[in-house]
Amino acid sequence: MANTRDIRRRIKSVKNTAQITKAMQMVAASKMRKAQQAALAGHPYSEILNRVLVSLRGRVTEGSHPLIEERPVRKSLVLLVTSDKGLCGALNTNVLREATLLDEKTTEFVSSGKKGAAFLVRTGRTMIATFTLSDRPTFLQTKAISKFCLERFLSGDVDRVSVLYPKFVNTMTQKPVLVPLLPISRHEAAGINGGVHENEAQYLFEPDSDEVLNAVLPYYFHFTVFQMILDARASEQSARMVAMKSATDNARNLVKDLTLEYNKARQASITTELLEISTAQMALA
Repeated sequence: MANTRDIRRRIKSVKNTAQITKAMQMVAASKMRKAQQAALAGHPYSEILNRVLVSLRGRVTEGSHPLIEERPVRKSLVLLVTSDKGLCGALNTNVLREATLLDEKTTEFVSSGKKGAAFLVRTGRTMIATFTLSDRPTFLQTKAISKFCLERFLSGDVDRVSVLYPKFVNTMTQKPVLVPLLPISRHEAAGINGGVHENEAQYLFEPDSDEVLNAVLPYYFHFTVFQMILDARASEQSARMVAMKSATDNARNLVKDLTLEYNKARQASITTELLEISTAQMALA
């Protein structure tokens, strides 16, 4: 059994760790609420944008715009969205596990997040660009990423663009998903945010459907990438808060166990001293 001095040191160390994880939990909880509000605020607008796009797709011929033109997939581009920091449980691990399932020979990556970039370098996968965003990314910041991916698709360097990110389900659940965005198919446009059917709304377009489609399609892609990155930020802060809460609870339980062990060791030490005193007194009698 360890002596009481070593146990006291361990108790002090664990208590200090618990204070740190508790502080990180409170910070993550504050950021989580803001990130969740930002992610949820764009959903109504995104649904309306989907409805407009679906209505447009029903009025133009297939292949009338390069962003909806289907072509054989020889090369794919995947935007890999991870966090810059760790301490968020298995969030990044789950996303990176999905990335390992993709064909290395036909897939190139664009990374948003230091964890994803480090993984791509470590595993030798093709990474053509990496971007770093703030904790609360703006549309202009994410547009630099989506514009880079859009240009790769329009130039013919890749035939498909997808986003791999941790989708926010709720505070306890974040699910890694791979969502194809380019070319924009009618099914994908209708189903990204809740399923929109063509007959739900009828719109009049001026000057004509083709002109509006040319303006809406690039913006739709930019906004969808922005919304997915906001979703990933909400997932990151939620996972970090849960991980830090779990760490704090585990530290407190460990302090209880160590305190019990300390009391036992102290009691055993006192009992030994009393026995030694009694034995010495009996020897002198």
